[in-house]
Amino acid sequence: MTRSGGGREGSEQRGGSANNTTSASTGGEAKAGVLHSGVVDTVGREITDGRLPDGHVLTLDVLEERFGVSRTVAREGMRILQSMGLVTSRRRVGITVQPRDSWNVFDPRVIWWRLTGEGRDAQLRSLTELRIAVEPLAAAAAARNASGEVRSRVVDLSATMRARGEAGELDDFLEVDIAFHTALLRSSGNEMFEALADVVAAVLRGRTQLGLMPHQPVSQALTLHEQVAEAVADARSDDAEGAMRELLTEVRDAMVPVWRRSSGG
Repeated sequence: MTRSGGGREGSEQRGGSANNTTSASTGGEAKAGVLHSGVVDTVGREITDGRLPDGHVLTLDVLEERFGVSRTVAREGMRILQSMGLVTSRRRVGITVQPRDSWNVFDPRVIWWRLTGEGRDAQLRSLTELRIAVEPLAAAAAARNASGEVRSRVVDLSATMRARGEAGELDDFLEVDIAFHTALLRSSGNEMFEALADVVAAVLRGRTQLGLMPHQPVSQALTLHEQVAEAVADARSDDAEGAMRELLTEVRDAMVPVWRRSSGG
């Protein structure tokens, strides 16, 4: 009896100890994640800004001292940057900053760093031109390939966009706008277009967070979103493509004064 009771109590104690260990491990992993995220964010910005130029060599020792992190955290941070093409690591050489043509320019973090850095306007221009090239074709493809559920959803989203936009609820408007464009890209039936959903989301968030959106969405833009949605719902691919192209031309035209100011034109 005593042995049985002791066994259960011991089991509970061991279970508690295991839970504490798991909790501590999870807490340690979360802390490490925050630490290497700080390293990644800071060094990533410095590379995309040009403060750490192509060919610059970093070492784990310097990173440990600068950020006050362990070697494991510093190494993990550099592995993340390497996966983005920003650095490469070689024995007896160190961690070398890579030229821009090696970067994964579609990584949402790289996009955000460039949007918040010295090259903001050039990045916005590149992303806007990418959207003009891709999204009209994606809208046309969605008109041909989307499920009935998606067709209904984009109509609902366009109506919600108007309501949120006219109410000046920009945060909610942004999330609905992202959902609208994501739905079209992901229902296009083209895996290349689908893969750009996060890129489009990043540029939409960037324009809003950087204060480059009007305080209230332009009425014409709201109407064009509705026209795209109605064309997709009715399987009118040419009309969906045309309305999306007109919408993105409006976006480009709104950005031209910003680009001219940045280039001194």
